[in-house]
Amino acid sequence: MCFYAVAHYKLHYVCLTCRVSFKRHGAANCPACGREMLCAGHDFAAPRRRDVRGWSVVEVVLRAGLRYEGLSGCGCSKEPEYRPRTRAQVRVRKAVAAREGAPLAEVLARPEPGEPVAPRRSR
Repeated sequence: MCFYAVAHYKLHYVCLTCRVSFKRHGAANCPACGREMLCAGHDFAAPRRRDVRGWSVVEVVLRAGLRYEGLSGCGCSKEPEYRPRTRAQVRVRKAVAAREGAPLAEVLARPEPGEPVAPRRSR
């Protein structure tokens, strides 16, 4: 059964300045600072507010144009997409992107930075 086809689930929106996230149906401004919030996807798990290193990784991922999604567009497949969780993983992927001349978003989505991304299987 298609989860996303049956109901409209809220997306996570993130304010990187305030280090807060909210679930909303549409884009909005941060209630604390008034800046526009970034869409983080359906399956975003926010780090604790004091975790500056965790939020710096989230910022790199979101600024690269990636979102935290674990389900396909219709919600049928539950293969989680890889996203780096530590600054060391981000640092390695930035070096690989610079060396290969590949877009940073593509390299950040790779589970192993030296291997190309395998196409997702549809079920």
